Amino acid sequence: MKRNEALQKLKENLNNKNLIKHSIAVEAGMEELAKHFDKDVKKWGLAGLLHDIDYEETKDEPNKHSIIGAKMLEELGLSDEIVYAVKVHNEAHDLPRKSEMDKALYAVDPLTGLIVASTLIHPEKKLDVVDVDFVMNRFDETSFARGANREQIKACNELDLDLDDFIELVLVGMQSKSDELGL
Repeated sequence: MKRNEALQKLKENLNNKNLIKHSIAVEAGMEELAKHFDKDVKKWGLAGLLHDIDYEETKDEPNKHSIIGAKMLEELGLSDEIVYAVKVHNEAHDLPRKSEMDKALYAVDPLTGLIVASTLIHPEKKLDVVDVDFVMNRFDETSFARGANREQIKACNELDLDLDDFIELVLVGMQSKSDELGL
């Protein structure tokens, strides 16, 4: 599946512009990590872009989120690797994260929210001026960006990345799509 087709499918299933931007942010982070690990950038990007394709349908039933999305992606003919990564990114299912893609998607998902929230409190409100230190200064503030599960972000250690390096990679990815993200 090409990116423009994936983005179209996403927009057919999500009406909320912020959810679409979140998906693009996760795509950007996943692509940057794929480059870092010398993996298939397109495949990792698609996993990030489509990881929440079922969110509006399942938002009131978190135990169904990502299960329905994985089925949707399977029906669209996406690879088993992408389907499984999408399925296991929701910790509610307590499924093992086996591949680097699984582990990356799980940790990138909440980090993008923390980065966006950090950007929005920056005086310039632009991704290009945010750095790792700025994000890290907010990381331990539990009242800041409450939805960004810090333990899930720290799972970057499953990829043998320390937190600073992980944040740097995802931030660089998001900065590459700052226009599309509107930040």
